[in-house]
Amino acid sequence: MNVDRKNRCAWTTTDPLYLEYHDVEWGKPSYDDRHLFEMLVLESMQSGLSWITVLRKREAFRSAFKNFEIESIVRFNEKKIEQLLANPGIIRNRAKIVAAIENAKATVKVLKTSDSLSAFLWESVGGQPRQNRWKSGADIPAQTEQSQELAKRLKEHGFKFLGPSTCYALMQAVGMVNDHLVTCFRHKELR
Repeated sequence: MNVDRKNRCAWTTTDPLYLEYHDVEWGKPSYDDRHLFEMLVLESMQSGLSWITVLRKREAFRSAFKNFEIESIVRFNEKKIEQLLANPGIIRNRAKIVAAIENAKATVKVLKTSDSLSAFLWESVGGQPRQNRWKSGADIPAQTEQSQELAKRLKEHGFKFLGPSTCYALMQAVGMVNDHLVTCFRHKELR
């Protein structure tokens, strides 16, 4: 039950963590490289799981992954991978953990040719949030031409676990697209 009577996107639940994520973070444009890298890793971890599972483990991820400091993660070795696999606070999937480390290394490569991770990612939408006007959750696509292009560019740079649907989820999360429903109070705030 929606106790505060705000109209929200249909995917929200009554879970306070989910509500806070929706009301404060989801869809808000982010240009901060550390935050963008965190969301890139978390979205790749989410693959095959519910987003609330990832949100509940977010603080443990921050601790385990050195607050998503890219330069720290690139130095993770096999011993660190084994420690992460033993950490019950995070998603313990070897392929996803290895992908997070590879994605840190790929980010370092991107930073050699691009001003920032932010500039590299936001290039997919011309540097400005795309303003969608969805009336129903059924209208929202799982992927778009832009997310397909972003996935292709990421793959070319060595990123893993970031296909077109995961890239679209990332784009939604970091505000590259405003996919709040038009009936949601956040749609207007983020326009």
